[in-house]
Amino acid sequence: MLKQNTLKQKLNAGQATLGPFVGFPSPAMVETVGWLGFDFVIIDCEHGPIDYESAEHMIRAAELSGTTAIVRIGLNEQQNIQRYMDAGADGVLIPLVNNAADARKVVDSVKYPPVGKRGAYSGRGAHFGVGAGPDYFEKANEETFVAIQIETPEAIENADEIIATPNVDAVFLGPGDLSLNFGMPGQMEHEKVVSAIDELVQKIKAAGKHAGTLGNYPEHARFWHERGVNWLVSATTRHFIAGASTYLDGTRAALAK
Repeated sequence: MLKQNTLKQKLNAGQATLGPFVGFPSPAMVETVGWLGFDFVIIDCEHGPIDYESAEHMIRAAELSGTTAIVRIGLNEQQNIQRYMDAGADGVLIPLVNNAADARKVVDSVKYPPVGKRGAYSGRGAHFGVGAGPDYFEKANEETFVAIQIETPEAIENADEIIATPNVDAVFLGPGDLSLNFGMPGQMEHEKVVSAIDELVQKIKAAGKHAGTLGNYPEHARFWHERGVNWLVSATTRHFIAGASTYLDGTRAALAK
């Protein structure tokens, strides 16, 4: 039986959801994220060294620890995207979506006909064909999560048509790339970046879709949650650096007394 997409359920119920990017090939890290209680994990195959086989093992780890596995895939092509879906991904996050045609390609790659164009295959996502009855394809279309990124000036210009794309569940707004494309690299809290994201969030919500952006720190997450963002994304590297730095500074101070 196809498992339910708990991320999609929570977002549709109006709940705030928290989850990190994992950008290095580590099923153990993904499993730990799940046991900690994060709502989802984004396996980042756009940046970093994660290959297809590693991603499949990381998806297994997410399933084991009960968290939703979203895969960020850098190449918006059906033959590429559907491999990760066949490996059991609960959904995708596709970057650099600049127009409605780009957005429709994502939907076509994730969803089976008649909704999309994804090819049939009895992979992990279909339990290798074991117990996948004739209603599998309909159920898969209901449960899979489609998210796209708006992160360029071209995408902002075409935001209305991108957001309106049928069967897109969520739109992620990347402050890092927006700051870079606005000519202020690294200034993710610059007024121009914040204003652009805020305006886009309102458009996303008005279209009945879910808005996502970075919430790396509690106050940062709260800021965006108060503005209507329920898909709050962080990064395991930031969590590790913050936790390790606190331990290192605190322990060195204690030992110096």
